[in-house]
Amino acid sequence: MHIRCTLLLTSVFLLFSRADAYFGYGVVRCLFTSKDDVVYLAQLYFNKVLQGQYNSTLGKYVGYTEKMKEIADELNKNQRFLEQEKKNEQKCRTNVPLVFDVLSRPVKLRLAESPESEHPGMLMCSAYNFYPKQIKLTWLRDGKEATSNVTSTDELPNGNWLYQIHSYLEIIPKPGENISCMVEHASLMEPKFYDWDPTSEAEKNKIAIGVAGLLLGLVFVLGGAVFYKRNTTSRILVPTS
Repeated sequence: MHIRCTLLLTSVFLLFSRADAYFGYGVVRCLFTSKDDVVYLAQLYFNKVLQGQYNSTLGKYVGYTEKMKEIADELNKNQRFLEQEKKNEQKCRTNVPLVFDVLSRPVKLRLAESPESEHPGMLMCSAYNFYPKQIKLTWLRDGKEATSNVTSTDELPNGNWLYQIHSYLEIIPKPGENISCMVEHASLMEPKFYDWDPTSEAEKNKIAIGVAGLLLGLVFVLGGAVFYKRNTTSRILVPTS
C-alpha cells in the first residue's frame, strides 16, 4: 500500500489595515510515502498565497515574490536559521515510524450482529486514525457498488486530530459472492480494497465453539473426579475374615 501522509503544525497571524484585515499563516509539513522518503517544508502564506518556504530537499529557503526572495537570501546566509530547520527535519523523520505504527492497520472488516432477526448478518467496515477528515467507504458485491441496505456514520473525531468512521452492510450471503469494502482517502495513492472472507469467520466460530466445548468438558471431568474422590475417601473398608 502506498501512503502519502502529511503532519501539519500551523501558526496564524493577522495584519490589519484601514480598509480590512490581511490574513497570514505559517505551516510546517512533514510529507512522506515511506519511512525513508521524507520531505520537510516550512511554508509562509499571505492571503492564501504561498510566499516562500524552506524545503529540505533543497536545504535552503526559497521566495516566490520579490520581497520574499530578498528575505530568503538573508535567511540562507544565517547559519542559525538553517541549523534549526535541519533539527526540525530530523524531528520530522523521528516521528515518521510512530505515524506508520498508527496507520499500519487503519481498516477493519468484520461480521457484526444484526439488530433485526430477519437479516442473517451485517458486515461492518471501520476506518481508524485517518487525517484529513474527508474519506469515502464504498461496498462492492461482485465488483458492483451496493447502494441498498447500507448505513454509515459521519466522520467521528478521536480528539487527537484523527478521525474514525463506520459503514454497515446488511447481507444475505450468496454462494461464491465476493463482498469488499473500498476505501478512498487522500493518504492513499489509489483506492484500497478489503475483502470479506466468510471462511475465516466460520473458522473463528469453529475455534470458539471448540474451545468452549473443551472447557465445558474439563469442568465435567474435574467435577466427576472430585465426586469420585469424595465418595472413596468417605467409604470405610471392613476387613473380611
